[in-house]
Amino acid sequence: MKINVCINYFLIFCFTLLFINNSYSQCKNFAKNSCLSNLKPFIFNGQLNNAILCEGDVAELSLTFIGNQSYRIFVCYQEPLKNVEFTLLDNDNNPIFSNKENNYINYWDFVSTSTQQLTVEVKVPKEKSINDMTQTGCVSILVGFLK
Repeated sequence: MKINVCINYFLIFCFTLLFINNSYSQCKNFAKNSCLSNLKPFIFNGQLNNAILCEGDVAELSLTFIGNQSYRIFVCYQEPLKNVEFTLLDNDNNPIFSNKENNYINYWDFVSTSTQQLTVEVKVPKEKSINDMTQTGCVSILVGFLK
């Protein structure tokens, strides 16, 4: 009896890992196929920053930017997510840019005035739904630079 319980837990664990790996692979493919071209004419920095997020989720990513360098931050997300917010914050958590104040544009181009660590905060708002189903999708944060 104990062996059967252990086998069941092991199988559940294996299926969970398989599901997580499959979701991450789909998110990675989404970023490569649907998002990377939006960085042009900026050069992709080579780091895919992806997450599967649900309505109401908030994610943060710390990034280093080199002084006197031009950058594009691009936030790309799958349907059915809508109006995903992103804010660029300095070291003191002061907002530098918010797409919510800019018609939910999904990118921002800027020149880093000095070498600095900044945080990109992404919020997936809760949408009013008639069927009370929480929407989930891939969200990717991509960074490009100009030479």
